[in-house]
Amino acid sequence: MTSTNDIRRSFLDYFGKAGHQIVPSAPLVPQNDPTLMFVNAGMVPFKNVFTGLETRPYSTATSSQKCVRAGGKHNDLDNVGYTARHHTFFEMLGNFSFGDYFKEQAITHAWTLLTKEWGLNPDRLTATVYHTDDQAFDLWRKIAGLPEDRIIRIATKDNFWAMGSDGPCGPCSEIFYDHGDHIPGGPPGSPDEDGDRFVEIWNLVFMQFVQENDVQIGALPKPSIDTGMGLERIAAVLQGVHDNYDTDTFKALIAESGALTHTTTTGDTQASHRVIADHIRTSGFLVADGVLPANEGRGYVLRRIMRRAMRHAHLLGAKEPLMHRMVPALVAEMGGAYPELVRAQPVIEATLLQEETRFRQTLSNGLRLLDEATGAMGEGDTLPGATAFKLYDTFGFPYDLTEDALRPQGISVDRAGFDAAMAEQKAAARAAWKGSGAKASDDVWFDIVEDAGATEFTGYAADTGEAQVVALVKDGARVESAAAGDTVEVLVNQTPFYGESGGQVGDAGTIAGDSVTATVTDTQKHLGKLHGHVATIDSGTLKVGDTVKLAIDRGRRAAIRANHSATHLLHAALRERLGTHVAQKGSLVAPERLRFDVSHPSAMSPGDLALVESDVNAQVRANTDVTTRIMTPDDAIAMGAMALFGEKYGDEVRVVAMGTEDAGQTYSVELCGGTHVGALGEIGLLKIVGESAVSSGVRRVEALTGEAARQYLADRDAKLREAAAALKSSPDEVPARVAALVEDRKRLERELAEAKKALAMGGGSKGEGAGPEQVGDVTFVGQVLEGFEAKGLRGAVDEAKARIGSGVAALVAVNDGRATVAVGVTEDIVGRFSAVDLVKAAVAAVGGQGGGGRPDMAQGGGPDGDKAADALAAVKATLAA
Repeated sequence: MTSTNDIRRSFLDYFGKAGHQIVPSAPLVPQNDPTLMFVNAGMVPFKNVFTGLETRPYSTATSSQKCVRAGGKHNDLDNVGYTARHHTFFEMLGNFSFGDYFKEQAITHAWTLLTKEWGLNPDRLTATVYHTDDQAFDLWRKIAGLPEDRIIRIATKDNFWAMGSDGPCGPCSEIFYDHGDHIPGGPPGSPDEDGDRFVEIWNLVFMQFVQENDVQIGALPKPSIDTGMGLERIAAVLQGVHDNYDTDTFKALIAESGALTHTTTTGDTQASHRVIADHIRTSGFLVADGVLPANEGRGYVLRRIMRRAMRHAHLLGAKEPLMHRMVPALVAEMGGAYPELVRAQPVIEATLLQEETRFRQTLSNGLRLLDEATGAMGEGDTLPGATAFKLYDTFGFPYDLTEDALRPQGISVDRAGFDAAMAEQKAAARAAWKGSGAKASDDVWFDIVEDAGATEFTGYAADTGEAQVVALVKDGARVESAAAGDTVEVLVNQTPFYGESGGQVGDAGTIAGDSVTATVTDTQKHLGKLHGHVATIDSGTLKVGDTVKLAIDRGRRAAIRANHSATHLLHAALRERLGTHVAQKGSLVAPERLRFDVSHPSAMSPGDLALVESDVNAQVRANTDVTTRIMTPDDAIAMGAMALFGEKYGDEVRVVAMGTEDAGQTYSVELCGGTHVGALGEIGLLKIVGESAVSSGVRRVEALTGEAARQYLADRDAKLREAAAALKSSPDEVPARVAALVEDRKRLERELAEAKKALAMGGGSKGEGAGPEQVGDVTFVGQVLEGFEAKGLRGAVDEAKARIGSGVAALVAVNDGRATVAVGVTEDIVGRFSAVDLVKAAVAAVGGQGGGGRPDMAQGGGPDGDKAADALAAVKATLAA
């Protein structure tokens, strides 16, 4: 028997020998078509080559392309497991000509491969052509020798292909295989064409026209070829079976499912085993290409597929999670052709185990509700939409899972009622948002979410992407277009731009279309679902519905990632050094710096900060990988993850783990939706540059990473060398030289103060002289001291008191036009005179108020230094009174 792997290899080898470039499969997430949820045909990766937007170093190519059809208009999910040829994941074999060969060579290749290389009986093959394509009709007769009754003209769009309403298009020629008259059905175009006897195995698309608004406007300058052959279908033909699920790959997976569940794979359990076999392929390949289960977008489609398979595992009686145990069989069958499966095997297994463990916890409750709701129903009845919505909203049952569960009983589901319940919930959410005090202008974001759905964030794995513009918002209102000079918020269906949240600033970058360029200065997140790109239109006009290319500022994002991962390490290091009471109270993660606020009752010592910095940099040097997992908040916290301040957590969270400790434990595990480095070495270096108080019990640590930290240290080093040069010393000697200079300065200041005091006390007075005089029976000494430092007055007064033995001393220092007065009274006459009363009189004379101190020493001042002599006179007058 020819294996599926052999068929794939021989197809590629045939066209490779015929001069075609063998091109590896592109990822399942489209890189060049924002209208698609997943790559769903072999030509999708070459779309821009066909339209002329992209050139490649080859003009012919061949590939085996991974495809998924499980969402949007290409949705085969409901039929999988119940038919012979429906799959969610399949492989499309194809050969392509980009302006090289055309119809004759394409038909020749197809006929040669099928009949000569693979040995198919020509009598089993029938071709169709578009009803006006006489050229293709004649070529089939000439090349294959097919009789006219087996070259069937088809007048419908089934045999005319278009890339869209605008762009390349052309007629098709499909090749059908006749499985024999023992199977019901007729040839294409006949009344019985829907039967299973004649199966399409290959479609040859002849791109030769250009159309606008579905109207042909001319011929392509370089006609091209795009073909697609389902590997699963041709494997069934070449392996002599009619059912795709009887081919070797599926038989192996179905056998593994039977062995793990200890059940038969035929009869009543056949559909369940087929669902599991198909869905493990889809789940494995999607996870390998970076898609993870989620409640929105591609992740939600993956979750639906996983849960559908998990319900069928439940039907088979599996008591423990099953899907993750199917992964080794998948890798054994397909890992040779797709090494990404081998690389991602641990992640695929962990994701499936986590998802099934979680789903099994709610499955029994949901099925119990479903059984209760349908207990009295029979074939032909309809489950109310409100009940289906409760299953979705409460237990996470996707709508199609409920449909699938009721299919065997012949019970349908009220889709209109389900949609009405969904709309009612959205209206309640809007009302609750308004009730929270949100701005009335937020209505615009609710409208956009209802019309276009949430923005899918692709920026964890990509920094560029294509998207469709779903809305434009200018000055709080939706607009249909924006011209050069306008600043608007651009909303798209998917974006690599991170929207500001959790302390991490929004991304900046560019948006470009066919005739428009725009600069994005910020990205905001609205309602937790929409990424609004704050953009200024640089040239052209941007319109709703446009396809655009988005590119973040890579350098800026790299700096943000480094700072964000550094905050996680910083958090762990602070808790390690200061205690587990430390908890994050706020943060700012920007490209140029990071700021981290934590609960801590007192200032952190330089020693603590040095140890924290050392611990973080030790983790950076270790350069371990940063890993992320999707979990429920409860499960994440149960495993030790810390919730970060400022994040709003829904049903699921990203758990970011980084670093290792001596005991092998993970250094930091936190709940975080932000972007992070792939490995800690990308941080480069962390340097703490500040620690301060924010409020009572909250301290702020500021730090730099990477190039900013290096530049900071370089600047400090330059300043140190500049100081060393000024001191005529080496940088290492600077601390000792500065300490010596400080001591010299203090000594000189003391000597200068003493000299000034001696000079002042010895003369240089203004107004009253320095010599003692008698005021009544009290000895009084008073003096005005120009330029004397006020802080030395009390000492000078004490010396004057000592000289006179008994009496009152009053000194007035005048500096910069202001007077400071100090008055001292010796102990023997304190009972008669208070220095406080005397200084108040002096202060009033120089325009001041008050003054205070003790009965034996008081001080005050005023703004009018020119009246310093009047202050002394006021003291004498008070003594004489």
